[in-house]
Amino acid sequence: MAFPSLYWFRACSTMPGPRDARARGGAMEQFAARWLTARGLALVASNQHAKGGEIDLVMREDETLVFVEVRHRTDIRHGHPLETITTTKQRRLVRAARFYLQRNGLSCPCRFDVLAVTGTLPDLEVEWVANAFEAF
Repeated sequence: MAFPSLYWFRACSTMPGPRDARARGGAMEQFAARWLTARGLALVASNQHAKGGEIDLVMREDETLVFVEVRHRTDIRHGHPLETITTTKQRRLVRAARFYLQRNGLSCPCRFDVLAVTGTLPDLEVEWVANAFEAF
């Protein structure tokens, strides 16, 4: 019996590829936007790219502009989603937020929130940390 080629194995593997991960990330960000909207925030923008960083969601709560980082894990075997917001990630988010404010000519109160989502549909657990860290 001949063994299948390595190419065949890779093509038939069930490991998610980069496209799948991006699609899951986009779907989770859409879920997060709807979840936060249902709690009184208004969506301003999503997937805002800047030098060295990306802002998942830009939302507004009253007069405050809220920069939201969405983190998802199917389980917590390898750590909780909140544990992935390192100091380096915070710096990148702050830099991206400053770029966003400058590019749009905005000067308003801002904060950084993190939405940590664990599980798979339909059983998702959401933890919202408002004002998760300060700009430094």
